Amino acid sequence: MSRTLVCHRAEEAVAGINDGATILVGGFGMAGMPTTLINALIEQGAAELTIVSNNAGNGDTGLAALLAAGRVAKVICSFPRQADSYVFDALYRAGKVDLEVVPQGNLAERIRAAGAGIGAFFCPTGVGTPLVEGKETRTIDGRDYVLEYPIFGDVALIGAHVADQVGNLLYRKTARNFGPVMATAASLTVVEVSRVVDTGQIDPETVVTPGIYVDRVLDLSAIPETSTEAAS
Repeated sequence: MSRTLVCHRAEEAVAGINDGATILVGGFGMAGMPTTLINALIEQGAAELTIVSNNAGNGDTGLAALLAAGRVAKVICSFPRQADSYVFDALYRAGKVDLEVVPQGNLAERIRAAGAGIGAFFCPTGVGTPLVEGKETRTIDGRDYVLEYPIFGDVALIGAHVADQVGNLLYRKTARNFGPVMATAASLTVVEVSRVVDTGQIDPETVVTPGIYVDRVLDLSAIPETSTEAAS
């Protein structure tokens, strides 16, 4: 029997997320950003969150709205600043949110390592820069490496295109980005999708994230007022 719960209300999908949680949030900018789940999290009220994502929010929506609501204590990301990251920028300059910058490849690999059960790994990225201050380094075959540790999430909030009743996921083009690795690296994985189909309607050869990694699926097609652009 599948453990995946198909939700038809956003508040049901984010129920039980606690203050102080580390949350992995999918998306590359707004592509694949689980905006409906983030909005529900704002309404749910969890605070003092650590957010792990590629960016630190765009404009006034998604992660930016969560930041503006004062719910985030720390951001771990690769690109904290872009033209429309003014919400994060203002909070950071005011000392209201902490930041850990992680090179993009390291970010993906640290999350993947968490899902794969890897205790740590050596990587050359960042050697000789302030990003590795205080970290263990080692020379291997004449090249310097830095020891990086996995990034685990209490919760992963991701967007996919289609799910079936047991949580198998398909993504759409670049909206895939961090979703597959984040789904493996959290204690609770919650996904918003544009629609849910019957089990067996997705060709097993095209499944990207197997349902074993998915705990809750929010079916956006069951919420008439919800746009499905972020998930698709």
